[in-house]
Amino acid sequence: MTFVVTILYQNELDVSVLQSYVNADRTAIAANLLPVISALNLILQQYASRSGVRVIKERRTSENKYFFPTSDRFALGTRTEAWKGFYVSVRPTFKQLMVNINVCMTAFHTVGNLAERMMEFGRGAGGIPSALSGQLKVVATHLGYPRKYSIFRIEKNTPRNTHFDCEEFGGKISVADYFKRKYKINLRHANDLPLVNVGGSNRATYLPPEICEILDGQPYRGKLDGRETSHMIRGAANRPDVNANSIVNEGLPYLGLGPGTPDSALDGFGIQVGQDMTVVPARVLPAPNITYSAGRASPREGSWNLIDVKFQSGGDMTNWAVLLVQGEGTNAFAGPDDPGLPSFLLQFSQMCAKSGISVPRVPPTILATGPLRGSREEPLQVIRRTLESGLNMKRKPSFVLVLLANDDNTIYAGIKRFCDVDLGVHTVHMLLTKARGDARKQAQYFANVALKVNIKLGGVNHVLDNQATKWLTDKRTMLVGIDVTHPGPRSQLGSPSIAAVVASIDNHFVQFPASLMLQKPDWNKEAKEVIPSPNLTNMMIERLKAYSRSSKGLPERVFVYRDGVSEGQYDKVLQYELPQILDAFKRVPSNTPYKPKLTIVICGKRHNVRLYATDNRDVTRNGNTLPGTVVDRGITYVYHNDFYLQAHAGLQGTVKSTHYVVVYDENHYTADVLQQGTHTASYLYARATKAVSLVPPAYYADLACERARYYLHNLLNLADASSRGGGRNTADREAEKERVYREAERIWGEGVHADLKESMFYI
Repeated sequence: MTFVVTILYQNELDVSVLQSYVNADRTAIAANLLPVISALNLILQQYASRSGVRVIKERRTSENKYFFPTSDRFALGTRTEAWKGFYVSVRPTFKQLMVNINVCMTAFHTVGNLAERMMEFGRGAGGIPSALSGQLKVVATHLGYPRKYSIFRIEKNTPRNTHFDCEEFGGKISVADYFKRKYKINLRHANDLPLVNVGGSNRATYLPPEICEILDGQPYRGKLDGRETSHMIRGAANRPDVNANSIVNEGLPYLGLGPGTPDSALDGFGIQVGQDMTVVPARVLPAPNITYSAGRASPREGSWNLIDVKFQSGGDMTNWAVLLVQGEGTNAFAGPDDPGLPSFLLQFSQMCAKSGISVPRVPPTILATGPLRGSREEPLQVIRRTLESGLNMKRKPSFVLVLLANDDNTIYAGIKRFCDVDLGVHTVHMLLTKARGDARKQAQYFANVALKVNIKLGGVNHVLDNQATKWLTDKRTMLVGIDVTHPGPRSQLGSPSIAAVVASIDNHFVQFPASLMLQKPDWNKEAKEVIPSPNLTNMMIERLKAYSRSSKGLPERVFVYRDGVSEGQYDKVLQYELPQILDAFKRVPSNTPYKPKLTIVICGKRHNVRLYATDNRDVTRNGNTLPGTVVDRGITYVYHNDFYLQAHAGLQGTVKSTHYVVVYDENHYTADVLQQGTHTASYLYARATKAVSLVPPAYYADLACERARYYLHNLLNLADASSRGGGRNTADREAEKERVYREAERIWGEGVHADLKESMFYI
């Protein structure tokens, strides 16, 4: 056979444009560097692409992560294993080009028999996942030689009850009988495991899973269970020095970036990569002073404790209630008459009182579901009836304390949706496997729950001293957090994205009520991560009105922290979201034309930059850089005002900083004010006694999005392979997407109940 290959000249890449850009030539500020950067990435990754496995996660197609069969791997369970790999990418910085390399881990399918894997998944709570279809490669030898196949879909029928016309054997025959007569194979799972389709929608080819072996080196696309996730976290949580050594001593050779690499493309293009990590200047910002109504706290390595302090302002938990969701589990209560329940609730209420919350003398109303049985929906109906019959909705409880015997995400999501959307009642959950047992741990657990209770009730846990918030209080300022969450691999085709806008309503920057809205996930192909008009305008108007009601006037300054935007979408925020925010200023009720000064900062956590200290005097006990470490030179953008800030202490593994990028600034903050202000604001997070890695307004927006996902739990988390639309034509897929979106709108209704909208119900 003869093949004719034609190579056509298309274009010449001008590297001088890149040179002008890194030299900060103003004429190159708008230059399109993507073709040159892409070409350099292709050259750098050429060796890794031949020797490793590239893994691209859904919705993030620009990831450059490679995993190698000969690198470290460890079992996550019987069905999955973790492989160590390396991220690599070219980064233009001021006066130089850099190569960003980072250690990464991901899950791969464990080699083995497909039937055994399906049985293992089937024994789990989630059943056989769609991760076993969608081009998973297997090999079968029933033809007398190994032949590779890609699984198109897992069918619903078994080999025994699937028949087809077979001329060879004189008419209809089951798949099980066909394999017995044709290949002399007696199927062991002819009645209990479904067939796999290794053909397609137009021409199906069915194979029994027991004759298929999963090939090595295939990324696992499904959701890991709790045990697998725990093993992944522990296995990936390496100390900074371990990761640094791995990058230099393993990453460079594996990626083919070391000197003398055979068959490397670098030499042909005259490219050399330095073999030492880049040293950049950094500084450590001071922590603010934390103030309570009684007692003070002095942060140490980014955290403090609640010993001998009272909340700055305590809420009132009069008329609270308890819902006991009965089930089997460690430390579960036998029922409402369990002798341990009164003392448990008394200890919790005493912790709340000690913290400064107003606690009634009368015990709470106690509701109990009884043992829950049946399918997914039946327990939720029992819980709904228990709440509806047991609560007096004319005098709603301040909150319902939900006691869960075990960790069931479906029940948790159902309770949140019912109470947030239908009843308009605050809920606080306790997992009894954690809440009961060791007295010291229980006291700490109760204290952490009290933080959430107080904030939900409108209280103030702690504030910063006046000096720390002066950059915000010298003018009336509203802090805003914006985020969007998208449907994932387990979502039904057509499931919506959810946008959240949270904004402060007080001059302590503690209370952040939220606005939530649905949007079609593919409303704009070129700007998938932004909020469409007029959604953002309407949510901003809601937040400005709430601020005005609480603070008796509109803010003079609006500071937006925008989360969830990738590097390539910064300009889309200015193109699509900035005009909506400015439009909200024009449309909000005001006696005079309203135009506050606006600043927008994008917060990035999905990056591969890691900071390693060069001196042991500048590290925490686990080897990470100190909380407050900030870097604004050496590895930052050429033209943008940006910085990397690590406000928190890394508890395990190598800590990740947050990348803050100023994309719009009418307030003209200096770098010192912006960096120190963002750092001190990181100590305002309401439900922890520590600085957090992401500035609280953005963190709250993320929490609000995650809470809203529970309202559409069945659509966003429980889809099977068939609901993803495989094998359908374009018209059918579009019709199904529209149907699912309309179903989401129906389930969503009016969203959060009016009685909760102006509170931090999501915390």
